[in-house]
Amino acid sequence: MNLQIVPKTFFQRPTLQLARDLLGCLLVKITDEGMTAGYIVETEAYMGPEDRAAHSYGNRRTKRTEIMFGEAGYVYTYQMHTHTLVNVVSGKKEKPEAILIRAVEPAYGIELMRKRRPVKQFKMITNGPGKLTKAMGITMEDYGRPLFEPPIYIAKGFVPESISTGTRIGIENAGEAKNYPWRFWITDNPFVSRNR
Repeated sequence: MNLQIVPKTFFQRPTLQLARDLLGCLLVKITDEGMTAGYIVETEAYMGPEDRAAHSYGNRRTKRTEIMFGEAGYVYTYQMHTHTLVNVVSGKKEKPEAILIRAVEPAYGIELMRKRRPVKQFKMITNGPGKLTKAMGITMEDYGRPLFEPPIYIAKGFVPESISTGTRIGIENAGEAKNYPWRFWITDNPFVSRNR
């Protein structure tokens, strides 16, 4: 399999544009068990210090958010309840923005994904940010890793025919920010977490 890893320069574009451009790309993770990969079908942008829904709102610089203040193109993982969520660090240095990968469509290593997440409905295997990390073996150990070299990386995929936009999910306490149309998904893809 000859996957073409995107260069570091791929990530050096405005966050809202990158959130759209990630759709159709492959998210790839290599572990001792094998390789899994899925086409990114849903993303959410978090726009840094001015975005009340962002972990870096108000320029909050903590051990958890430190990676967000660095260069674009690195992994920002964090724990939400029992789940690990994976983000792409975006924006310029010292401008802590990130893009949550909300859902992927399984492409490679599907049997390994099934083993990690034995669900009855196949579309439920990676149709949410905590589901896809479990299926792909993405953990907190991936925090700070570059997304342009193994073991976790973004590779070229396809250009979606149609992209839908809407408000982000699960940020009811973010004031006006909950209304921003910063969620992007491939229109009608069955692996999108919510098609509203």
